[in-house]
Amino acid sequence: MKSKNAKQTAKRRNPSSSGRFHPQAATGLFRPGAIVLLTLNNPREKYWGKLLELAPAGLSLCGIELASFEDATNMFIAGEAFSVATLFFPMHRVERMELDVRNGDIPSIQERFQSKSGKSIEVLVES
Repeated sequence: MKSKNAKQTAKRRNPSSSGRFHPQAATGLFRPGAIVLLTLNNPREKYWGKLLELAPAGLSLCGIELASFEDATNMFIAGEAFSVATLFFPMHRVERMELDVRNGDIPSIQERFQSKSGKSIEVLVES
């Protein structure tokens, strides 16, 4: 039988186990400023950018739709007018959020942007 402290620790490590938002989740890896990939439902969309805020009502992101990444990067390199959007998504639309990090030999999206443009993503998502 698990002790009461072990159960509380397990809940903090897996905040989704109760189905409710937990402040501990926001203080973990998904802090404001983290570069994330966001998958939404109804309609299904994917976004990439800088997490601005994570709250029970939803999340704010400064970024672009992932489908336009190549075009946006090419526009940026060419010096064409280009801006990222600051967006709010209600939590009921958020299906998945993951950190934009390297996966073995597969570079992260921010690494791809930097290798193509020679600039950090911070140039795009200053807020």
